[in-house]
Amino acid sequence: MNLLQGIRDYRLLNRHLYRFSDEQIRAYQLSELQKLVAFSMTHSRFYGDLYEGLSVGSLEDFRQLPSINKQIMMDHFDDINTCGLKLGAVRDYAVQKELHGDYLGYYQDQYVIGLSSGTSGNKGIFVTPKSMTERLPFVFLARSGLSSKDLPFRILFLLRVFSQGFEDINAPLIRLNYLSTMTPVDEIIRQINDDHINILMAPPSLVRQLLPWAGTITRPLRMIVSYAEVLEKEEKERFQRTFGTRVVEIYQASEGQIGSACRCGNLHINEDLVFIELYDKNGQLVDRPGPVGTKMFLTNLINTAQPLIRYEMNDLIQLGESCPCGSSFTVIDKVLGRNDDVLYLTNKNRILQPVYPDLMSRWIVTTSDSIREFRVSQISHSRLEITIDVLDSTGETRAAVAERLRTRLTDELSSYGIDADLDIRIETIRLPETMAKYKRFMGLGPELNNGS
Repeated sequence: MNLLQGIRDYRLLNRHLYRFSDEQIRAYQLSELQKLVAFSMTHSRFYGDLYEGLSVGSLEDFRQLPSINKQIMMDHFDDINTCGLKLGAVRDYAVQKELHGDYLGYYQDQYVIGLSSGTSGNKGIFVTPKSMTERLPFVFLARSGLSSKDLPFRILFLLRVFSQGFEDINAPLIRLNYLSTMTPVDEIIRQINDDHINILMAPPSLVRQLLPWAGTITRPLRMIVSYAEVLEKEEKERFQRTFGTRVVEIYQASEGQIGSACRCGNLHINEDLVFIELYDKNGQLVDRPGPVGTKMFLTNLINTAQPLIRYEMNDLIQLGESCPCGSSFTVIDKVLGRNDDVLYLTNKNRILQPVYPDLMSRWIVTTSDSIREFRVSQISHSRLEITIDVLDSTGETRAAVAERLRTRLTDELSSYGIDADLDIRIETIRLPETMAKYKRFMGLGPELNNGS
């Protein structure tokens, strides 16, 4: 690691976050996008062909460029990447790493290879150069919402899989310990206590498992950092109250570091690392609080090894008001989930009413503290199958929790004119042992289906 380079990164990222005006942000993004497009047209045969005859003189010009998605990226992997990598060899390497549970090391001693299953199940291969991953510690420092007064950071990172990119976060004054999310809870608590962990990084589903054990942590945590799943406001408040510490959120995907917490703990788009375009259901650009962005295009501004330019994602985002931290970086009020998480239920007017996953999650997690985990499967446009994993330590019977949830959901859905058949089941829910993300919602989409 180049310590001087890291310090420069840290200072630059902080200056961007807290000192850039709206005009400076847009000017910076346009400059970076122009450089990225020019580089990609020269070094990537795919983009050279795709953008032939096109130019980018403004952000609006950029928004008119053709978009790509995961399928296109994989179909043209060899021609998109600028490193001469071949999909067959890279995929074999990634799969072997996965099968052997060995996630450390660099491909050809130069690249971190990420294998993403995604929520749709189609695998994606993501390439990050070693030169970038080695600078991650200071990116993490600058965009974590952490304060230098909390140094040294003793982090326990709970991940479904580890990778060299995370290993590279270790640096002077930053020590990162890793445990699989399949680790028994008592062992997680033991490591927190034995290693004097002061920062816990974990998905909300795992933090929820630790709630009954909060009182056994011998030294107070300074922060919990949530990632990988939607963190509901009510759940965030519950975590803060139970563990007696701040809870912040980072919004990261295989495609890029989309959002990070500021010093006030609010989530901002990392506008100097990614360029995000949001569009509503009518195809109109979303650039203000209120409307739900139902389609997202991401452009990674810093990874030229595998350029992702106007890469389509199905995340649902709602923007927020300006933040008291003073940053002009766009605030994310809510990450609502993904488009294929939305439930479409028939209302009394025989119209399909969308029910967003954040709303359904909120109803479920606030019904009872006994609900440790849940899954919602849409059987038809009038029937939901809801599986809940219930703790036995609260004194409330499992049947009582299920009945209370049935009443709550019936009342909430009725307020939207929806009379749905609810099949509530009580089962043990286990997180995936592979790198697949845990999928809480399985919707049908708005198209007609049998039995609705």
